[in-house]
Amino acid sequence: MNRLNMPSWLSAMKGGGNALAAPAIIIMLLMMMILPLPAFVLDVFFSFNIALSVIVLLTSLYTVKPLDFMAFPTILLVSTMLRLSLNVASTRIVLTEGHTGGAAAGKVIEAFGHFLIGGNYTVGIVVFIILTIINFTVVTKGAGRIAEVGARFALDAMPGKQMAIDADLNAGLIAEDEARRRRTEVAQEAEFYGAMDGASKYVRGDAVAGIMVTVINVVGGLLVGILQHDMAFGEAAKTYTLLAIGDGLVAQIPSLIISTAAGIVVSRVASDQDIGTQLVHQLFAKPEVLYITAAIIGGMGLIPGMPNLVFLLLAGALAGSAYMVNKKAKAPPPEEVEAPAPVAAPEQEEASWQDIMPVDTLGLEVGYRLIPLVDKTQGGELLKRIKGIRKKFAQEVGFLAPPVHIRDNLELKPSAYRITLKGVEVGSGESMNGQFLAINPGMASGNLPGLVTTDPAFGLPAVWIDAGLRDEAQSMGYTVVDAGTVVATHLNHLITTHASELLGRAEVQALLDHLAKEAPKLVEDLVPKLVSLSTLQKVLQNLLVEGVHIRDMRTVIETLAEYAPQTQDPADLTAVVRIALGRAIVQQLFPGTNELSVMTLDNRLERLLMQALGTNGDGAGIEPGLADTIAQQAGAAAAQQEQMGLTPVLLVPGPLRAMLSRFLRRALPQLKVLSHNEIPETKTIHVTSLVGAQ
Repeated sequence: MNRLNMPSWLSAMKGGGNALAAPAIIIMLLMMMILPLPAFVLDVFFSFNIALSVIVLLTSLYTVKPLDFMAFPTILLVSTMLRLSLNVASTRIVLTEGHTGGAAAGKVIEAFGHFLIGGNYTVGIVVFIILTIINFTVVTKGAGRIAEVGARFALDAMPGKQMAIDADLNAGLIAEDEARRRRTEVAQEAEFYGAMDGASKYVRGDAVAGIMVTVINVVGGLLVGILQHDMAFGEAAKTYTLLAIGDGLVAQIPSLIISTAAGIVVSRVASDQDIGTQLVHQLFAKPEVLYITAAIIGGMGLIPGMPNLVFLLLAGALAGSAYMVNKKAKAPPPEEVEAPAPVAAPEQEEASWQDIMPVDTLGLEVGYRLIPLVDKTQGGELLKRIKGIRKKFAQEVGFLAPPVHIRDNLELKPSAYRITLKGVEVGSGESMNGQFLAINPGMASGNLPGLVTTDPAFGLPAVWIDAGLRDEAQSMGYTVVDAGTVVATHLNHLITTHASELLGRAEVQALLDHLAKEAPKLVEDLVPKLVSLSTLQKVLQNLLVEGVHIRDMRTVIETLAEYAPQTQDPADLTAVVRIALGRAIVQQLFPGTNELSVMTLDNRLERLLMQALGTNGDGAGIEPGLADTIAQQAGAAAAQQEQMGLTPVLLVPGPLRAMLSRFLRRALPQLKVLSHNEIPETKTIHVTSLVGAQ
């Protein structure tokens, strides 16, 4: 048994070597606190501590996003514990072996005690106190405050960011995996700033501990040197104070470097560049600033008594840098190839059938400022998003929408666009390229500076804001989307709304051909033997008009094959197909619940409508006053359903369903009308209100 398990155990050890690093570090820290260490080993650990702090600082400088360095809070804790463990180990060896000389605690402490402060313990005390004050009151306090504010803003912005991700997912702009990755990133960002807020307390505590340990080492060294080793007070003070100050400096300098790295990580603004690139591009990008600075420094260099050479050299360097930046900015663009001379127009030809251009089923026309959104050469992402919209539409609704033909239109406003269906405009709006649309979903707090407008897709109040206000808007509860997403969301909404008009005979035939690959006999027996292609198209369009998806074409075909010999009326065939698709329709309206909260008709109103239906089969005999009353009460009940967070659904008898759905569709497009026959037996009905009860 052991022999069989040995290879898998070795494989796990080999693959999990990194996982053993953390326990090894903790054990090492505990051993440093408990066991005495030789001076050489102490030198190795002090050198490693300095190298670790430099690595952390450089890593923070080259980090593009805070989440690229998610382990930083843990590193802060581990590095703090490493310094404290070294303090314990060095204190032990200083107090036990300090009377033998400055090298008793190792070469590193001796070097910091003699070389850096010149062997003068008074200077060492001053330098140590200054470093501690800088670390404790400036760097660490500022980084902790930034981390605290960043954590609060990150938590406040989470709902807006999550809603933006959901909007992109619903619009088909991103896949489910990408949405899951973004949600995880949003949660990790909030956790990171919260962890940094707490981790900054480690460094503050380390600074306090460094002061206390140094004072204790000085006092303890004096007592040990005078009482145990019979040293003179001056000799004991000099020996042990230099060792204590050297020990404190060798711990405080890495602590200051780590604190600086923490401040860099939490204080940087999100960008696709590292800190060094940002500093060079933003600090030295304006020649006017460099010229003025050069003039000021040069003027100071002309004052008698000043270090004239240094100031004048620096002024010359700044002026030269300004000249190079200005020269580079004014460099002429590359010469364009001269356009060929226009060719004389040929003689006007006679009109022909080729002059008749077919009408695009779906079209998108944009103003000239929106051309970058649809131009691949300029980094436009709208084309890719439109492909994602068509793919998501095909997966959800059940057929492939026609391609969207995009063209520029100089007659439109520069930032305007319009969406056409078979050459007729069905939607339009404006999208400010380079800005973001902050949409108020109803729970945003506060106002934002910018151009007040409405969301073109759903009519919600919105504001066009600059990119710099994006995080602030999300923290206030706004859903923030870019200009391309605005157009894509509007297009997706209109495609879904007009799905029935996009289903032509060519699309129906393509659906049948696709289904025939799996069930050729089923399709062959239905079309054209039992129903015509136009009848099938009308039935599918009737379903799409009321928002019913046609992904389950097998059930549609089987139901039509059963009832087509009895009737060829598309309305009757649509009714029986809806009953067959009842489970899917209910799941689409009430996902994940067995209790259906619906509205119903009052018994007297129901009898009255049944009489009207018997008098006039299409329901046109409803008295106008009664029709207005039904529309008003149904609208009020639907609004009440939406306020409770429920889907507005009206449940009626089967004969009345088609008539009421047709009657209420124009005034209340959000209201869905179901018949009793379409409700599965496993579902429970909960009536929330009665229409016509008054």
